[in-house]
Amino acid sequence: MAIQTFERREIKFLLSAEQYEALNEVLEHYMNPDPYCTDGKTYGIYNVYYDTVNDDLIRQSIEKPYYKEKIRLRSYMSPTGPEDRVFLEIKKKIGGIVNKRRVTMTLQEADEYIRNGTYPADNGKYIQRQVLRELDVLLARYPVTAKQYISYERAAYFGKDDNSFRLTFDKNITARRYDVALDKESYGELLIPETARLMEVKISDSMPMWLADQLAALKIYKISFSKYGTAYKNEIRRLQEKRSLMSYV
Repeated sequence: MAIQTFERREIKFLLSAEQYEALNEVLEHYMNPDPYCTDGKTYGIYNVYYDTVNDDLIRQSIEKPYYKEKIRLRSYMSPTGPEDRVFLEIKKKIGGIVNKRRVTMTLQEADEYIRNGTYPADNGKYIQRQVLRELDVLLARYPVTAKQYISYERAAYFGKDDNSFRLTFDKNITARRYDVALDKESYGELLIPETARLMEVKISDSMPMWLADQLAALKIYKISFSKYGTAYKNEIRRLQEKRSLMSYV
């Protein structure tokens, strides 16, 4: 079982097809593609977000507090088999700084841990036990179940001069609040237009000047966008519309 920790700022932008193509033309001068994204390829990311019965975690998150946290299970294949590797993650945002801690296990081990707290067999290293204990505390405070499925296709790039600087472009962001499991195929509603891209600038310091200049020239503006938050608000909107229609019956 492995662990990875990330700490950075994430700034989001929604690009039209034309803006994406124009920006993409200059990326090769400053960025290297992720090894999985050479020759214009993308890779899939498949997530299950956990929350309480009353959706406490996402309701707190969309209020934009100084501190917020999410629990999710991530896979890079779909559908995911019981012995396939997945990442159980705690994602926290504190004053705009994103911190992500995750442990690696099989899908079957992740299901057993979430369901009854059973640790994976390979948890001998101290730091791995620390992250699992952090998850224990969070899950004791928030008894959770699988509430939201979100998948997307991603193109990722790393800075040539600074590989901690990262750009990602997500498309076909798909969500559903039924069949919430990684062993199901990817399907559901689109959260952004089919031709659009959600760009995330992931930095530990300041944004490079060349990128700031390109964003200004292409009129690409920062937005506030949460995939899980958007999916949840869409669901609430549908429920409100349904109640409104039923009130007239």
